[in-house]
Amino acid sequence: MNNTFRIGVLGSGKGSNFVAIADAVIAGQIPAEIAVVLSDVEAAGILAHARDRKIPAQFVPPGKFRTKLDEEAERAFVAALQQAQIDLVVLAGFMRVLKGDFLRAFEGRIVNIHPSLLPSFPGLEAWKQALDHGVKVTGCTVHFVDAGVDAGAIIGQQTVPVLDNDTPENLHQRIHAAEHDLYPKCVAALARREISVAGRRVLWKKA
Repeated sequence: MNNTFRIGVLGSGKGSNFVAIADAVIAGQIPAEIAVVLSDVEAAGILAHARDRKIPAQFVPPGKFRTKLDEEAERAFVAALQQAQIDLVVLAGFMRVLKGDFLRAFEGRIVNIHPSLLPSFPGLEAWKQALDHGVKVTGCTVHFVDAGVDAGAIIGQQTVPVLDNDTPENLHQRIHAAEHDLYPKCVAALARREISVAGRRVLWKKA
């Protein structure tokens, strides 16, 4: 019986957070295996990165909607993840909102990373929202996924200072760097089963 903790990754873009997590797995920092990578974009960089690492990678047509999966696509994503026997679904730049049946299939086992300190600045272009609002500190948040938009229980956060000469682009780059540090740490804690949830509070076992 294979007891290895198995991760399925969903992404729509270049896959830099996937690379950070995959490299942490290879380095032994995450006691897990990335079992499959799925994308709703046929030419997504994340698929190329997965194939370079000999990880099963698959394009799944998303269907007719722009911001969510249609029912057929949702069933295909769920089936591929179940076939790979995944323990955790990791969203790494997946640009579609997940709905009821998908959430029910993997309840409490889907995580995402968002480029702000939630609950501040949910939604799109959170780094630009933060800059426009004039905050002095922003960052990134790893959270469980529920039916709300960027609303699930918070697993971990990392701060990034907002500098006076920041543009949206260079602030976004520094948040990305923080994401690449935070996300593997949170996934590692989940793989080690060091995380418990009490209401909206996510508790880490003390080392």
